[in-house]
Amino acid sequence: MNHQKSEQDFARAKKVISGGVNSPVRAFGNVGCDPVFYDHAKGCHVWDVDGNEYRDFIGSWGPMILGHGDPDILAAVRAQLDKGVSFGAPCEAEIKLAEKICEIVPNVEQTRMVSSGTEATMTAIRLARGYTGRDKFVKFAGCYHGHSDSLLISAGSGVATLGIPGTPGVTAGTVADTIVAPYNDIQAVRKLFSQEGDKIAAIIVEPIAGNMGVVPPEPGFLEGLRDVCSEYGALLIFDEVITGFRVALGGAQERLGVAADLCTFGKIIGGGFPVGCVAGPERIMNKLAPNGPVYQAGTLSGNPVAMEAGLAALTKLQQPGVYDQLEHKGMLLAQVLRHAVAQTGIDACVNQIGALATLFFTKGPVRNWDGVSQCDTDAFAVYFRSMLDDGFLIAPSQFEALFVSLAHTDDDIKAFGDAVERALNNVVKYQARP
Repeated sequence: MNHQKSEQDFARAKKVISGGVNSPVRAFGNVGCDPVFYDHAKGCHVWDVDGNEYRDFIGSWGPMILGHGDPDILAAVRAQLDKGVSFGAPCEAEIKLAEKICEIVPNVEQTRMVSSGTEATMTAIRLARGYTGRDKFVKFAGCYHGHSDSLLISAGSGVATLGIPGTPGVTAGTVADTIVAPYNDIQAVRKLFSQEGDKIAAIIVEPIAGNMGVVPPEPGFLEGLRDVCSEYGALLIFDEVITGFRVALGGAQERLGVAADLCTFGKIIGGGFPVGCVAGPERIMNKLAPNGPVYQAGTLSGNPVAMEAGLAALTKLQQPGVYDQLEHKGMLLAQVLRHAVAQTGIDACVNQIGALATLFFTKGPVRNWDGVSQCDTDAFAVYFRSMLDDGFLIAPSQFEALFVSLAHTDDDIKAFGDAVERALNNVVKYQARP
């Protein structure tokens, strides 16, 4: 494909935007090529500034679960644009979206809207500390909860993609209260709590990890976290920025049957617009200002355009059969990926749950960061470039998910599988070089 205009745009961007991008993984540096600059999108298709067409398996990193340019979301947004784009004041749309979330998600009685997933998880940690009167919290190696200081330690996603072991600007004091445990290891968590349980405010976890690639919880892991938190009086926080409204209408709590004390959302609840949310029972949420002493604020929180877009998206996701379709598409995606691996004989494995999947360049099985870190990222880079040249967009990182939407047809997914097989054959050739 010709990417001349994208290359020119990247050169321009590097002069006026730090690194040429506004989020690091977009720079494509770890996959050995320059980024593609998008121009427009519709359904599961995206066109770049050079006119190249791609089938999109990133979906803006998850929120385009209905596909790009959904007519009901666009209609809701257009109607709000005529009324105003931002008030910095209460509006009815934020009530309606909050009511919808409380109606759908288990264990949620109140919400607080913010403008990003990072803000949501940051607020959830602060709220847990304020509620319990404790300072420490537990996170898991390879789980990414946004770029707030205390949550960047041992994070997956972009930090792992760029090979940054720690990040300058985050002080030792800031992360002193962050305790890191291995994902899917409940015994390690129990040991931590036996030592410091009376000091731990919360456990924060991706109930289905999506930021080190897709890593589902093993049977008993989340149940064990629930039991430990209940025993020691800590809060269990589910970061559902990726899984919320994707793996089930009610997210991972509904699908896996484990109750969180707090949960965080982003991406999907804005219908593609910037938004985040902290949600939980009234007894905890009432600790937030103005009712309580835990401060949180934001001029664009509850932005009316984002609220209307999110309300339209969640209303459509409530239609009968939606999650049966998504489950079918996710299982078909895993099937074509595994077929491609078998046909080429490459050392790779596939994890999938719902409308999420990852092809890991390691024999596996992959159950936590230790397994993920064994992946051949050079092989992934060859695979990525081959998929891009073949007209398929995937995240430019081994440590991310593939996202399918309602706009993807079975034929789109089967074509993706054929492209994966061609890409893996290119990887085999690369690995056979002298």
